[in-house]
Amino acid sequence: MKTFTCIGTVLLAAVTASCHAGRVPILQPGAPGAASRVIGREQAVDLSKVQATKADIEFMQGMIHHHLQAIDMTSLLAGNTVSADMRKLGLRMSLSQSDEIKMMQRWLDVRGQEAPGDHAHHMPGAPMMPGMLSAEEMTRLAAAKGAEFDILFLEGMIKHHSGALVMVEQLFNSPGAGQQSDIFAFASDVEADQRAEIDRMTAMLKELKK
Repeated sequence: MKTFTCIGTVLLAAVTASCHAGRVPILQPGAPGAASRVIGREQAVDLSKVQATKADIEFMQGMIHHHLQAIDMTSLLAGNTVSADMRKLGLRMSLSQSDEIKMMQRWLDVRGQEAPGDHAHHMPGAPMMPGMLSAEEMTRLAAAKGAEFDILFLEGMIKHHSGALVMVEQLFNSPGAGQQSDIFAFASDVEADQRAEIDRMTAMLKELKK
């Protein structure tokens, strides 16, 4: 993130300098290990305003679908488990991911992009994002009860969370993506939160399988 911030600062400084000295070259810093290059003033001004990329938009749209299935999974806890710890885990997930869905929908709306609705993941042709459970896996989970359900839920949610980590990795590996401060912060939070919950669920699963 530090590299991206420095790029904007250097570009703006170069634009300002060029206004006072017409022959001062404007340099765009290269990626780590790459050389800088001379660019024009108009291009420098455009680059100094970090914009959402196609990868940013697709990440937000895909993560909405991803979160919606997680909420479907946590909704099963009320009738399928007798564990208070499992219900507490599910409640935390449901509340946090519901809030994040609303944030992502607003983010897309203000940019004039399609924001998947609350039932979009049930529509024909809805995308299957990394880690999402198949229809067969969801059916099996919904039919399970007690300890069997708890194990299937934890295994399925660990898989689900691991998929979210793949999505974050894909975002940051996409050229120019993840540079806006809000999407960088959100994706970084997703990564940290999902890793923490994977560790918590792995420990719970280990106890159940003793």
